[in-house]
Amino acid sequence: MTDGEIAFRALMVLSQSGDRQAYRTLLESVRAPLLAYFTRRLTRDQAGAEDLVQETLMAVHDKRATYDAARPFSGWLYGIARYKLIDHYRRHSRRVTVELKDDDAVMAIEPAIAARLDVETLLARLPAKQAAAIRMTRLTGLTAREAADRLGTTESSVKVSVHRGLKTAALGATPPGDGTS
Repeated sequence: MTDGEIAFRALMVLSQSGDRQAYRTLLESVRAPLLAYFTRRLTRDQAGAEDLVQETLMAVHDKRATYDAARPFSGWLYGIARYKLIDHYRRHSRRVTVELKDDDAVMAIEPAIAARLDVETLLARLPAKQAAAIRMTRLTGLTAREAADRLGTTESSVKVSVHRGLKTAALGATPPGDGTS
């Protein structure tokens, strides 16, 4: 445990017992690390980082009675900060809309076919190993053991590939790396 962590914990315990000066010192001490945390994550939004520091400090004030002195203070603090950052991302996320000029053509596709096209589009973005594992276990209905036998790998590898592939597909992102996982 670092000296800073010990100091933060001691200040928080004193704050919970009513020591106003300890509380003021604590809030002033965590401001700079919080600002650094948010600035690293919001590189183009310095004002947003400042706002998140203030929101986090207010949440610390509101939730200070929930802090357990047997646990690390930094983990508690950054847990609050993380949730404030997630709320910020939700409030400021970009939503792109596309106008359909000929929506009759889109609506003419059978729902089952459209769903299959959506699934195939998602699977095409995944590494081949992950896509194959998902097709076999989720679409074809094979067990992880059966899929592993067909792919020439282990059952555990199939489960990991399915998990990572579904997670990547849910996030809508292209996976990092070469897809060997």
